[in-house]
Amino acid sequence: MYQLDVLVQGFPGRSVCHGSLGWSTLSLLRGQGRTLLVDVGSFGVRHVLAQQLHFRGVAAEDVTDVLLTHAHYDHAVNFTLFPNARIWIGAQELSWAAAQPVGFNPLPELYVRELMQSSRVHRIQAGDVFLPGIQAVAAPGHTPGHLLFHLTGTPVPVLFTGDAAKNRAELLSLDVDATEDRAQSQATLNTLWRLWRAQPGTLLVPGHDLCMVLDASGQIQYQGERKAGIDAWFSESLAQTTRMNLCP
Repeated sequence: MYQLDVLVQGFPGRSVCHGSLGWSTLSLLRGQGRTLLVDVGSFGVRHVLAQQLHFRGVAAEDVTDVLLTHAHYDHAVNFTLFPNARIWIGAQELSWAAAQPVGFNPLPELYVRELMQSSRVHRIQAGDVFLPGIQAVAAPGHTPGHLLFHLTGTPVPVLFTGDAAKNRAELLSLDVDATEDRAQSQATLNTLWRLWRAQPGTLLVPGHDLCMVLDASGQIQYQGERKAGIDAWFSESLAQTTRMNLCP
């Protein structure tokens, strides 16, 4: 059995003028003698991730496994912070990411290079049950080798979708905002729905949104309360801040 804690809540939006927010969902699993992280976020989330781990009594050295849904910077770069962890990533995903030329894309090329070279990295295939109760499922589209992780070692199953389903809008519309292959992404969304409906109570943990379950009528219900905001200094004193709530 695993205990699940969502450490950082993903946000379903983007900055209007300053690029991607990069706020992805980061989750902690503890059980089976292991301490696992599912996705590890971008540089900007490091202080929050450290606080959340400390609050739960977890040191960086305690993390035994890091599971990466895909290689984009906002999900992958912080794997370097966990020196004792095995890193699990799709073999197809890593090969694809390493073959991409340096460019204006979400791939952190130096971190992808480290993933290719590190002895701590374990390449997995779709269908592998690579840890007790955790199976990798092919979820191509957003990236070619994207995986979702299907957890059955909990009282109810959990689907960690990464950016195969970033938010509720994508799940409901069966369409996606950013993808390498839209048709593949749409097929993956259908796969997600099939897995989600297969066992009542299954918790879906999306890449950039609150966790969700399906109620008895099949409607999506959020779990928890969204929190997001920005403090800004528009005055002439650092003592005076303007707080902007990003949650309607």
